[in-house]
Amino acid sequence: MNFQERKKKILAALERAESLSVFELSEILEASPATIRRDLGDIAEEGLLVRTHGGAMKIENPVLTGFSEKSGVNNPAKELIAERAASYVQDGDTIFLDCGSTVFRMCHYLKKKSIRVITNSLPILAELIDVPSIQINLIGGELNKARKAVHGDRAVQHINGYHAHKAFIGVDGLSAENGLTAHSEHESTITTAFIRNAGQVVLLCDATKIGKDSYVKFAGLPAIQTLITDAAGDTQQLEMLRKAGLKIEITS
Repeated sequence: MNFQERKKKILAALERAESLSVFELSEILEASPATIRRDLGDIAEEGLLVRTHGGAMKIENPVLTGFSEKSGVNNPAKELIAERAASYVQDGDTIFLDCGSTVFRMCHYLKKKSIRVITNSLPILAELIDVPSIQINLIGGELNKARKAVHGDRAVQHINGYHAHKAFIGVDGLSAENGLTAHSEHESTITTAFIRNAGQVVLLCDATKIGKDSYVKFAGLPAIQTLITDAAGDTQQLEMLRKAGLKIEITS
């Protein structure tokens, strides 16, 4: 049985049972626990299940992992957030831009600025490559074709060799309880490197992600200085984030 066949059976089993251990799935699929663990990690990277200690559980609303899929969701809110974020960028700045679809939308509002951009995003590269006033530093490493972005240890090493005035990042989940979360360890390591090497961190996060937690906890709230979001966010969660010391800008 190949991976795709095991993947279908694992997801079908979780649909029925909602959560299963590695050993239960091993019996169902007649595969070794080591194979199941590897499969669960790969399927979790696709955002189709949640890894738990010793197994996995079903998620009600699987996340969209591909750049093209994400870029088509909640467009008006993302556009306003991106425009507000771009207003933070001044001529002469060096900025980190991650591979998120909301961050990508900043490109339209950056084209008249004289800046240096360090990014792992191929769509950002394509959008800004012909802008004379913008210098681009493309991060090297392993290409994730679905996300149209570069990840991996070499990418992190590349980032660690630079300092940026500001980092503009996205997340899959943000809550007062668990901070910043992502569905992918690959993306979270890149974002963590951006945070570590930037003077100021601005989080672009539409309301659908406020109060939600994803698979990988990678940073606490003190890691970011400013959250830019839209008016549809959970008011209780936003108040908790403010009380935790986070500056919040809400677009209108």
